[in-house]
Amino acid sequence: MSKQVLLEDLPLRPFHVGVAFSGTGGQFSDGFVLGIIGIAVSMAAGPLHLNALWIGLLGAASLAGLFFGSMLAGPIANKYGRRTIFAFDMLLFAVVSAAQYFVTSPERLLVLRLVLGFILGADYVVSKSLVTEYSPRRYRGRLLSVLAAAWAAGYVGAYLAGFAMRDIGPDAWRLMLAASGIPALLILPFRLIVPESPMWLMKRGRGDEALAIIRRKFGPEVMLSTPTETPQQRRGAWSELLSPRWRKNTLVGCVFYTCQVIPYFALGTFAPKVLQALKVKDSFTGGLVYNILLFAGAVIGLVLVDKLSRRTFLIGTFYLAALGLAVLAYANFGPIGTMLAFGVFACILSAAANLEFVYPPELFPTHLRASGVGLAVASSRFGSAISTFLLPLAVQHVGIHAALGVCVAVLLFGGVFCHMLAPETGGENLSDVKSDNANDAQAIAGERHDASIATSALGSSKTRI
Repeated sequence: MSKQVLLEDLPLRPFHVGVAFSGTGGQFSDGFVLGIIGIAVSMAAGPLHLNALWIGLLGAASLAGLFFGSMLAGPIANKYGRRTIFAFDMLLFAVVSAAQYFVTSPERLLVLRLVLGFILGADYVVSKSLVTEYSPRRYRGRLLSVLAAAWAAGYVGAYLAGFAMRDIGPDAWRLMLAASGIPALLILPFRLIVPESPMWLMKRGRGDEALAIIRRKFGPEVMLSTPTETPQQRRGAWSELLSPRWRKNTLVGCVFYTCQVIPYFALGTFAPKVLQALKVKDSFTGGLVYNILLFAGAVIGLVLVDKLSRRTFLIGTFYLAALGLAVLAYANFGPIGTMLAFGVFACILSAAANLEFVYPPELFPTHLRASGVGLAVASSRFGSAISTFLLPLAVQHVGIHAALGVCVAVLLFGGVFCHMLAPETGGENLSDVKSDNANDAQAIAGERHDASIATSALGSSKTRI
């Protein structure tokens, strides 16, 4: 008889890579949607009669939609599963993307951008949860970092596509916006063949279905946990995220994510305008340097994410990004030096963004994972939506240096907060993420007693998710 092996201790297999690849479509689309809007609205300003207020609103709309989508999708994914949303949300995304081509007013475009953000918020939650729960522990960081690299590729691709399409005619901005649906359609067939998370199925008491998936995809020798462990059919609730056991993890997830993305999106969305405010006349070249180094940072982060501890990577990149942005804000290097400094800042923050895909899912157990990730994403998108909306107004009224100074303060706050509270999760077995609170232990004992009959039917097929 073959020696049994835990699902999280498996070597990397093609199926693991396939699941991670199927998750890249939503991230690429998200990067494209957020990256293209800065160029598109600058071209649409005339036809749609956009002022600074409308440009800020449209730039922040998808981020605001992401806030609501991730908030609502977390509890839904915990209750009904990850797979249905994961399989079909990209089809809806493609339809709404195409509808942007036909807008005739800023109000209609605003509504569509909000809907796109809502869909992407839901996809953030289910993609991160599903890829996390299928990934072997040893390769989890790198597989989830593929999603970060896909996001950066979409963001950079949007910049290049925008400048490639800007001279094709007066409707170029419409084509830019509608093009975001293409990668979503291309990834759809790969998503349809990804099954439900076995960890989630076990948590819902559907052990037979979970074991059938494991045996079909990995073989009869693979199990979710040790034979002595029993299923815990626990249903996550928002209140549990703020319980004494999980409160710190929830706060860390929300604060680190929010402090990373506020400068990332505020400055990245309007990179050409930021460079112009810093007296760089060739904003295209400056934006190109920014985006190339942004993508390079995503690749560097992918390489480093499993070589450094999560805490070291998290805290170190906060401080380095703050230093790089402070140099950009207050040193005078001239146009070339400014472009390079802006690019180095983007490289550091893009490398750190890998943790946005890796760290939040590791902070929570299976029954809380989707809700916890959803709350962290929602918090980050709330902060980034406000900052993206305010940046054009801030540059106009208080100047670029003051605006950059606020971003430096945000990064420093994130670094200090994580230095004090962020736990290390790099070697965590997701099956061992559990409560050490006495009350939780009693509740788990009660749940085990209630589930004993169902557990015995599973025999040695197991879970301690």
